[in-house]
Amino acid sequence: MLRALSGLTTRGRCLLAAGAAAAVCAAVLNERDLLRVALFVVALPLLIAVFVAAARVRMGAMRTLLPERIAVGHSGEVQLDLWRGGRLPGGEILLEDGVPYALGSRPRFVVERLPQHRVVALRYPIQPVLRGIQQVGPLRATITDPFGLCEFERELIGHSRLLVVPTVAGLRGLPTGAGIGSGDDGSIRLHAGQGEPDVVVRQYRQGDDLRKVHWRSTARRDEIMVRVEERPWRGGTTILLDHRAAAHHGTGPAASIEWAVSFAASICLHLRRSGHRVRLVSEHGTLLADTPGEGGEHYDNLVLDALAALQPTHQRDITCAYDLAEGQELIAVLGTVSNDSVHELARYRPRTVRSLAVLLDTPAWSANVSAPQQRAAATEESAALLRAAGWGVVVVGPNSPMPQVWAELCRSATSRGALIGGLS
Repeated sequence: MLRALSGLTTRGRCLLAAGAAAAVCAAVLNERDLLRVALFVVALPLLIAVFVAAARVRMGAMRTLLPERIAVGHSGEVQLDLWRGGRLPGGEILLEDGVPYALGSRPRFVVERLPQHRVVALRYPIQPVLRGIQQVGPLRATITDPFGLCEFERELIGHSRLLVVPTVAGLRGLPTGAGIGSGDDGSIRLHAGQGEPDVVVRQYRQGDDLRKVHWRSTARRDEIMVRVEERPWRGGTTILLDHRAAAHHGTGPAASIEWAVSFAASICLHLRRSGHRVRLVSEHGTLLADTPGEGGEHYDNLVLDALAALQPTHQRDITCAYDLAEGQELIAVLGTVSNDSVHELARYRPRTVRSLAVLLDTPAWSANVSAPQQRAAATEESAALLRAAGWGVVVVGPNSPMPQVWAELCRSATSRGALIGGLS
């Protein structure tokens, strides 16, 4: 009874109060006809409330995301399919679907009469402005009886997962020379013939190829040792994405980290579609995605899904004790980096392997810059240190078009290749 009374609308409560007032007046004036009317007025909202609460109108819904993966700035739709069962007449239904602010305004629908045993489709648009894993829902329905005297709220659908991936810019061309532009996924390199230093050896067995004898281990152990595994050179390109919170400025869709993520996604998809193996790693060497140079859209989605869920880390500096590219050619998308971080990145990179960097002038992304001249000088200093270490560097700002940045990076790779040729 208490649950039923809690569902009374303002109209129902007013009618209940009016009936009670009429009953008091009838008792004072000794008017039996007025008392009958008062009892009817009081009983009507109570009976309807109890009836609706006990009947539990059978209503169902289904949500469909069109599509389930969408890029930032693109438009999508959400479809809601509603139906109602039972023989009881239906009243007005107010629907409200939970939509986060990053997808747009929260939609509301009013369905006057939901037909029985027939599906009604409702649609509303979404346009995400920020990448990430967004939760759409829950869908709540406020069901009102045909007289508008009582209402009950019900959750029809829970949450649905929408993946908002970064925007991918169309890039053209490839850096010439070395592995990226050679068309053989790194098999032709300026350091051809080099291999990885780790070699697995075992004792010689009759029938082993004498050409596999590892003479250094043989001399050290005073018995014949042969190589059983010599890992080949790993072709392809490594994309390093610096996603430290301290390395970036700005908030929301206009933050520098969003530009870096979008540019890293554009490079990965461009190189992979050109037939090259691509490894995507973080500034600390965490493997985010590893895709071959062949295959369909599935491998593109692996990269985009990994970047969609990527969150900034709280490390202050880049610290690594090895070559993050594992001997591959490296393209680093960097935020603000200290001198120590630059030395940490460059110390393990051999000069015979091409290293490229896109250095974001992150203070330009911030609306509140306390010392812009000093910060700009720090960016130029980092770029100078990377160039001195043999890297090709392009410094970019928030208004730099990604295709133009890629073209400049290709040109810097060409001059870098000429420099390596002169050193070798």
